[in-house]
Amino acid sequence: MLQIMKYSDIAAPIILSFAISAILAPILIPFLRRLKIGQTERDEGPQSHLKKSGTPTMGGIMILLSVTITSLIFAPKYPNILPVLFLTIGFGLIGFIDDYIKVVLKRSMGLKPWQKMIGQFAVTGIFTFYLMKYTQVSLDMKIPFWEGHYLHLGALAIPFLFFVVIGTVNGTNFTDGLDGLASSVTVMVATFFTVVSIGMANGLAPVACAVAGALLGFLLFNVYPAKVFMGDTGSLALGGFVAGMAYMTQMPLYLPIIGFIYFAEVLSVMLQVTYFKATHGKRIFKMAPIHHHFELCGWSETRVVAVFSIVTALLCLVALMGTW
Repeated sequence: MLQIMKYSDIAAPIILSFAISAILAPILIPFLRRLKIGQTERDEGPQSHLKKSGTPTMGGIMILLSVTITSLIFAPKYPNILPVLFLTIGFGLIGFIDDYIKVVLKRSMGLKPWQKMIGQFAVTGIFTFYLMKYTQVSLDMKIPFWEGHYLHLGALAIPFLFFVVIGTVNGTNFTDGLDGLASSVTVMVATFFTVVSIGMANGLAPVACAVAGALLGFLLFNVYPAKVFMGDTGSLALGGFVAGMAYMTQMPLYLPIIGFIYFAEVLSVMLQVTYFKATHGKRIFKMAPIHHHFELCGWSETRVVAVFSIVTALLCLVALMGTW
């Protein structure tokens, strides 16, 4: 069913979510600092990042709360946002548990890889079940720049969904390595999905607007030099949001375009590890994920964030050109 939105239903979620996020920050940041919930920087990372040790993390809590409160207010009128909200909260909770183990319980590894993977598969499985049983959204995917054509994978559609969702979530997680980077890039992606959802009249715009507003509020405290980091609580939640919106709009094939930075980040890590093992110690990049490579090439943090955000904004425009 088409849902034509009022302008107020577009602006209100952004403003409300921004306000909640901006108000929560001055309350949450001192609380996290008192609990000594601080970021621990790796010794093998860029030396310039060592000064960030002790900066409060788990700031993704304010993003999650802002998005959840705002979305639930609009959910009765726009129920299509619920699957996206579930994927956002589900992955956010996995990230929260991981952060809690690392920074509160002081266990540096956090969740074990197999534990994190089980959690991610469980959340994705529930989302898939709901998508197929309780919505009219097809797993057929719009083909970019080919109007009216869809890719039908048949029996491979569900395995592909798991691959896309988990890959997107972990790509977003790798992007969270510089002050304001994941937030700035994802604001652009959320704006893209807002515009697309308004055009499709599918009732998904409020959750995209809520994410954009929450990130704008968070960025007030996350831009360089950051007063708080989002941690896995925020980065995994954002990955869940991006993947959820992609499937609810039948646009997973657009993710390599709008989410180019996410995929470049995770691909750089995979290439680096594979090449390092194959050549017994040689590297493709000076450091992975790739944002650290540019840092070690002499770029400032703010320049990397600006360039990556501009690239994302331009690619979102390109994707819009291939939508209708």
